[in-house]
Amino acid sequence: MGPPDISEEVRSRLALALDVDDLVEAGRLGRRMLPWFSVAKVGLELFSASGPEAVGIFVDQGYDVFLDVKLHDIPTTVGKAARVLGSLGASYVTVHASGGTQMLSAAVGGLNEGASAVGLAPPMVLAVTILTSDRDAPSGLLEERLGHAVNAGCGGVVCAASELAEVSRLAPEMLSVVPGIRPDGVASHDQGRPATPSQAISQGAGLLVIGRAVTGSEDPERAATGIADEVAQSI
Repeated sequence: MGPPDISEEVRSRLALALDVDDLVEAGRLGRRMLPWFSVAKVGLELFSASGPEAVGIFVDQGYDVFLDVKLHDIPTTVGKAARVLGSLGASYVTVHASGGTQMLSAAVGGLNEGASAVGLAPPMVLAVTILTSDRDAPSGLLEERLGHAVNAGCGGVVCAASELAEVSRLAPEMLSVVPGIRPDGVASHDQGRPATPSQAISQGAGLLVIGRAVTGSEDPERAATGIADEVAQSI
């Protein structure tokens, strides 16, 4: 049986979270799931295990790579690290918005410099607002961190689906990336504020990060098809 007929419009809204520590396993999963996903998310676990190669392998497979390393340090250190990461070929890189405008600006600048030095388009900085495992963030924190992201020139934010309305109101031009996606009947694990694919899309999500709902399934292709069908009906 050939690959499923998933539209590019649907694929463009789906990111596959490769949260493993084995690049061979991750690469095999990436090849298997490419018909459903346009973005491969390389997180701290895989990047710590395999380094820059973990970006290159998925670029070569045809993905846009979402490098989810959540930089957070003094601006000089973040800027220098971002310069290195900018040269790897990723399309998105995460930085903690809690670090403030100056730190986020250093990330934007560093990524631009690193990409330019090797003739690549600069990655988009995704500002991580409040971790989706955090159920008790104080009122006003999201608005403050969104302000940092806007002022620093970030291209997008990572947020829970429950925050999408506020993001749309305060920063409508930003790409909203939503982790913690769980179809009905799938365990939420450590995600404190999960949402179904249709809930997230209907509330304004631009990119859905799908991990264990697919990678932990006994039938990943079937799980991915179900999510893609739900997204197709919601956009």
